[in-house]
Amino acid sequence: MSITHSEIAPLALSVSDLHFAFAGESPLFSGLEFDIREGEFVSMLAASGIGKTTLFRLVAGLLVQDTGTIAIGANHEPAAEAAKRGRIGYMPQRDCLMPWRTVLDNAALGLELRGVSKREAKRQVLELLPEFGLAGTERKYPHELSGGMRQRVSFLRALLGGGELLLLDEPFSALDAITRISMQEWLLQICARHRMTVLFITHDVDEALFLSDRVLVAASSPISALSELQVSLPRPRSHKLALDEPFIRLKRQLLAMLEQGANGRKEGDGLES
Repeated sequence: MSITHSEIAPLALSVSDLHFAFAGESPLFSGLEFDIREGEFVSMLAASGIGKTTLFRLVAGLLVQDTGTIAIGANHEPAAEAAKRGRIGYMPQRDCLMPWRTVLDNAALGLELRGVSKREAKRQVLELLPEFGLAGTERKYPHELSGGMRQRVSFLRALLGGGELLLLDEPFSALDAITRISMQEWLLQICARHRMTVLFITHDVDEALFLSDRVLVAASSPISALSELQVSLPRPRSHKLALDEPFIRLKRQLLAMLEQGANGRKEGDGLES
């Protein structure tokens, strides 16, 4: 058997024996463990309300786990410390652009929070705007942009705010189908060019397969383990791939994994999905 990149690349994220519950509520995670290697694009699928966004907030250092470890990079730096040092970029579902700041100022915010001077932050943003399809928009305000362009600004801010590991929480869920397809293909091009490591949340099976090297499925709550599907599809990818038999075969496998998880929840003790 050949050794894949994901088996030999250094660790980008390591989650070990993770336990977490909000005060007075049932646990969301109970002994969860998984790793992501540098350069991987990994998607996570699970039912709504099962804790995916909470996991992102834990990895981003916005919440603190009850027990267990969340480590960033080969040096296993705790996530909270890595986030403070700008090693993690987090893009939530909504673009969260500040309406009173221009594209240039919004995109530069992550760098400014890391202590980069405003002049240097703006220089770095201006250098990347054309690559992100935002040339000529630096003086525009969020309300003057389309949904896809707003997401590009938000993604650029996340990239500049923490380039080692990017956490993308359903970034395309609010876009129309045509814009979503365009953004997915654009995202893959940017990720390949910058050799990004990405953990991506989505409810869309096709999106997960199209973007990912691996798909992780959370079958039950509390999440104690993740089922995994390797996506051995060639890169670079276009959406024509979705019509090919290998893609369809992987989609059947992934839907079966999700169905199995749903059946498991129905047989449980009334756990919320």
